[in-house]
Amino acid sequence: MSVSTAFTCFMQEAPAQAAAWMQLAKSLDAASALDKKTEELAYIAVLAATGNTSGMPFHVLSARSHGASRQEVLSAVLIGLPAAGAVVIGALPVAVEAYDGQDPSVVA
Repeated sequence: MSVSTAFTCFMQEAPAQAAAWMQLAKSLDAASALDKKTEELAYIAVLAATGNTSGMPFHVLSARSHGASRQEVLSAVLIGLPAAGAVVIGALPVAVEAYDGQDPSVVA
């Protein structure tokens, strides 16, 4: 799966911090009671609600690989619409392009 240019730069330029970040992410993943598909869909919703689309392609492809349908991904993007407002709409093209196999890399 493709990671964003920003995350690739983070891993290359700050390897100690990147390793610490990955250790934290793995620990949080292990502590989660959610199955992987649900966890990815929830994470997609958070990314959309915060307007952080650089990680969207990676997590959309991960959700798809864990059985998420296109409609489930779109629903995850849009679930935050009442709380976060129209910011989530900006994530739709990124999610659709990643899910449909178009260029999933996003320059952050």
